[in-house]
Amino acid sequence: MNRRADLGEFLRSRRALLSPEDVGFAPGSGPRRVPGLRREEVAYLAGISVEYYVRLEQGRNPGVSDAVLDAVARVLRLDEDERTHLHRIARHPGHTARRERTRRAPPQQARPGIRQLLHAVGDTPAFVFGRRMDILAWNRLAGALITDFDALPPHERNLARLVLLDEDVVRLYPDREFVAKDTVGHLRIDAGRNPDDPELAALVGELSLKSEEFRRHWSIHTVKSKSHGYKRFAHPVVGPMTLRFETLRLPDDPDQFLTVYTAGPGSADEECLRILASWQTRHSPRAPSPSTSPSAGLPKS
Repeated sequence: MNRRADLGEFLRSRRALLSPEDVGFAPGSGPRRVPGLRREEVAYLAGISVEYYVRLEQGRNPGVSDAVLDAVARVLRLDEDERTHLHRIARHPGHTARRERTRRAPPQQARPGIRQLLHAVGDTPAFVFGRRMDILAWNRLAGALITDFDALPPHERNLARLVLLDEDVVRLYPDREFVAKDTVGHLRIDAGRNPDDPELAALVGELSLKSEEFRRHWSIHTVKSKSHGYKRFAHPVVGPMTLRFETLRLPDDPDQFLTVYTAGPGSADEECLRILASWQTRHSPRAPSPSTSPSAGLPKS
């Protein structure tokens, strides 16, 4: 990942979303060569010189202050995820690259306590994903809800690849725009945190070649964290249902996230989950052991 290029493209994409009228300028006398705010307009509103802002957009201000970045974020009306992303990618890329070369991140694993937790809440779909949205651990109901993770080779247990490329998983989500934006936005945040991850670069390359949805959201620098909300499913076993999701960052590893799906008490969605759990039990004769395979999904067919 080229953090300097990402910074310029991100700022230009956000300038393009705003018109002069949006920020209080009088309408121009004629059409603009490019849509959105000009660099000099952003600089004026942020209280910095045009030259300084140009250097920032070109990635030539490694020592830019938090105050300046906050001012630019305010002018461009960035949300909290986008503001955090701007602060991260505005730092000098060489510093990160040198640090990553001397201290490579070890492969991620969900710790035993988290795996036991997933097993304990077996009547609720839950899973843990890490860098690049790799699925690290899951319970059986999560496998019944999304896909048979246990039947997949380890390198294919990746939420972004499944959501964007796997036809069966694609059909699960009727709200494609929301799901694709959410997925690509989280990968963009991951790229800001881990710009020198070769596996992430390979994943981005694969998705760019194979998914139009990915190319569209990646090109406009969609930045979005998976935190909470609702997600609709068109499940082949139990039919349509809407579940609430909560995604929590694990405190001992900021690159690991626990996602849990729940249904409203007494709702038809809760009954769908109950039926799905019953179906999963009938089609999974072997019970998982928390000490050996607490993250197992459905057995291979």
